[in-house]
Amino acid sequence: MKVSRRVRRMERHHKKAKQPALNLVSLMDIFTILVFFLLVNSSSSEQIPNKKELVLPYSTAQAAPKENLKITITKTDVLMQGRSMGRIDELLLDPTESIPRLKEELEFEASKIRVSEEALDKGRSVTIIADENTDFELVKKILTTCQAVNYTNISFAATQKAKKKS
Repeated sequence: MKVSRRVRRMERHHKKAKQPALNLVSLMDIFTILVFFLLVNSSSSEQIPNKKELVLPYSTAQAAPKENLKITITKTDVLMQGRSMGRIDELLLDPTESIPRLKEELEFEASKIRVSEEALDKGRSVTIIADENTDFELVKKILTTCQAVNYTNISFAATQKAKKKS
């Protein structure tokens, strides 16, 4: 059967007017990447950075650590949030009782976060991550510096011991 020119023209017109199909493959790729990103970045508990050169002391504490500033004492440096506050050998030779660079950084961090007067009276929180054999003089300087800037809620990171079965 022969088709008229008008019918052929209408068929061509309707073929051009068709909406293209939605390509789900690329959309699924994007959502897969998004799901993996959210899974990796949304942990329910705080992870202490794994430093192979640090051997944390053991503790039997039941409470999980809270999210707050971290001061890490490595074998060579004192770090706050990953930024160097000074070399340990230089800090121990310094006769002052506090660490000026650390004090400046703590004041800067305190100025970024607004808290109520009641929370301010309790003091701000900081976690110190140090090797179990860290020199006490250095820890004392860090504690003095933290207290000078009202960081009085100080926690020490430790590895939790397994409970003994009775």
